[in-house]
Amino acid sequence: MKLRVQLQCKNLHEYLRELNPDILDRLFNHPATCLAVYRELPSLAKNYVMRMLFLDQPLPQAAVALWVKKDSQKDHDDCVSVLTGLRLWHSQHLQGGLQGYILNPVFKENLGTALLGGGTQWADEGSSLGPDRHARDIESLDRYAMERWEVILQFMVGSPSAVSQDLAQLLIQAGLMKSEAGEAPYITSAGFQFLLLDTASQLWYFTLQYLKTAQSRGMDLVEILSFLFQLSFSTLGRDYSVEGMSESLLTFLQHLREFGLVFQRKRKSRRYYPTRLAITLAAGVTNSSSSSSSSNIASVPGTKDAGFIVVETNYRIYAYTDSELQIALVALFSEMLYRFPNVVVAQLTRESVQQAIANGITAQQIIHFLRTRAHPVLLSQSPVLPPTITDQIRLWELERDRLQFTEGVLYNQFLSQADFEVLRDRAQGLGCLVWQDVAHRVMVVTPHGHSEVKRFWKRQRSQT
Repeated sequence: MKLRVQLQCKNLHEYLRELNPDILDRLFNHPATCLAVYRELPSLAKNYVMRMLFLDQPLPQAAVALWVKKDSQKDHDDCVSVLTGLRLWHSQHLQGGLQGYILNPVFKENLGTALLGGGTQWADEGSSLGPDRHARDIESLDRYAMERWEVILQFMVGSPSAVSQDLAQLLIQAGLMKSEAGEAPYITSAGFQFLLLDTASQLWYFTLQYLKTAQSRGMDLVEILSFLFQLSFSTLGRDYSVEGMSESLLTFLQHLREFGLVFQRKRKSRRYYPTRLAITLAAGVTNSSSSSSSSNIASVPGTKDAGFIVVETNYRIYAYTDSELQIALVALFSEMLYRFPNVVVAQLTRESVQQAIANGITAQQIIHFLRTRAHPVLLSQSPVLPPTITDQIRLWELERDRLQFTEGVLYNQFLSQADFEVLRDRAQGLGCLVWQDVAHRVMVVTPHGHSEVKRFWKRQRSQT
């Protein structure tokens, strides 16, 4: 039976709180990081930070607790948990034995620099290199970013697209694709859930998976995280210089180029352009759905309209789209029949749906995909999808789940009922009993518990 993985997309603070405290403290040495972290704080936590930003002495915890009304105590506790978990403030003993809070001095200094100005320039602008003869405008940068990102998504759904070996391996390590020996990678259940996310959430999840492998690639996690936060404060359409970048950052820049987060005309080019994907990456990741609604770049790629699918009671699917990506998504769980310039016709069959389920896609995910991309004509009716279709998809899934295979070791041919019950009770006590048939004195234990049950049986027989 296939294991279905639920895709978990952490927000910025959840990710940072899992980092080693030393790495987190080093991150706060850059104003861009401090401003990005502050930007994603809850409103009340922002208020606490601003009240303490210009104080040099710690404040008693009891005094801080008075900043909210009694009926808002839970909000206060949540803010204390966030600020403590992110190491934005520390507890400190006061005179008289009281406990107080004081802002992390490194975070305090660099946040002040970010808000008030001063310090060194975050990035070298390309103006020092002179005018760019191949300058890109915002429209072309947006188009380039989505084209590059769609290459990755098309590779996930099996369309022929050129991606690097590193990128393919990253998709497998992230659990979005799976590769059997000698076979091409194919999409997993988590990968299908990933494709259903908006672009902003996809980018953030993918970036988190990349960061997990950064240190194994010989990269400095603090350096590349700081660069990502710096990119989020770049100006769209402006070029920046690569002068002064370390080899690690130059390698990272090439990976960002492949993801569509930056545009660089050639690998050796001395300037790059951050795209909208990079600028919005760390902005609003706490609630991607709300932030993405205000930006076209964060909508589902490849669809010009919200809904383009019509499902009929005869299991026919009509997809009114010319997007290669969306056509490939429909083909994951249906058989393609006809293709015209602006519409494709597919058929839901038992074989196509069960093949998708065998690859880790659930019936609920298929139904959700069809419902969320339903044509406006279908949205005007209730229910949106014909019940015969949704029920049949679920039944096809249940057909595969009627049997569950579990590995085990068979015990039989007991000489007495007492021997059977003694060994069965021992297996139950160890938590390794899989199945029993009392009438026929047969039982099955897990391979893991077999050795312990076998030792117990030998001791038992030697005592009788």
